[in-house]
Amino acid sequence: MTTPTLDLLAPDTVWVTDGGLATQLEAMGHDLTDALWSARLLRDDPGAIVEAHLAFLRAGARVVTTASYQASYTGFAAAGIEADQATRLLLRSVELAREARDRYEAEGGGGPRRGGRAAVAASVGPYGASLADGSEYRGRYGLSVGRLRDWHARRVEVLAGSGADVLAVETIPDADEAQAILDLVRGGGVPAWLSYTVEDGRTRAGQPWPEAFAVAADAPEVIAVGVNCCAPGDVLPAARTAREVTGLPVVAYPNSGEGWDAAARSWTGTAASLGDLAPSWIQAGVRLVGGCCRVGPEQIAELVRVAARV
Repeated sequence: MTTPTLDLLAPDTVWVTDGGLATQLEAMGHDLTDALWSARLLRDDPGAIVEAHLAFLRAGARVVTTASYQASYTGFAAAGIEADQATRLLLRSVELAREARDRYEAEGGGGPRRGGRAAVAASVGPYGASLADGSEYRGRYGLSVGRLRDWHARRVEVLAGSGADVLAVETIPDADEAQAILDLVRGGGVPAWLSYTVEDGRTRAGQPWPEAFAVAADAPEVIAVGVNCCAPGDVLPAARTAREVTGLPVVAYPNSGEGWDAAARSWTGTAASLGDLAPSWIQAGVRLVGGCCRVGPEQIAELVRVAARV
């Protein structure tokens, strides 16, 4: 069967990604307050991860993103997990997503008559996620590009060799960190997308969007560039800038629009209708569209309906 990611090169193809994996796991009753977040379930309850992936596939998502966002060698080591087991857990994150895809196809979903196979995206989250203190929303860790490259190297190597269809380099707050990861991706032959977490025209670390997106312009492995884990209102201007700077398809999967109150540890505000906003995003060049925090299968199903009409 044709490699799913090749379809992203078709200008009239829109792929709907999944929503927030942790959001769905929490909706299923799992406590993710541990520093490992959803990555803890790779060890403790892998079946729950399969079920969460299945919920998004059944909603119509054509991309499922692995539970490796907060999975790192340093994070696992802090939890008493040795390096060899950490490698197995990283590989398991891809195996579980592929298992969910196989089960979905066995139910009659996917396949040539139903839009093709879903793609498995191996999540490569930022260094800040391993600190479990919100650093990924600030960036500027005080580490050089070289040190960031060294920190990411082993995980990128494992995930690139895992059999995933694409690497999801996601929630990156800093163009320096994007450069470090793309240095590792470049020449490896595995397609990747790059998505920043942004706010008001800049990365969380403060770089203007044109500067940040330009990092991806000369990396042939990058098949899409854009934003995730941001406010829905940031998507349209970011998509236009990403498209103008790189000429690549755009990836966008924002949060629900609610805000996180760190002191109260609760969500505030009202969720936006991603379905109402998505047509303008697609017209601006978004070819991978989905959701991040607080976006569940119901919202993904709505994006599927919208994408089919645009």
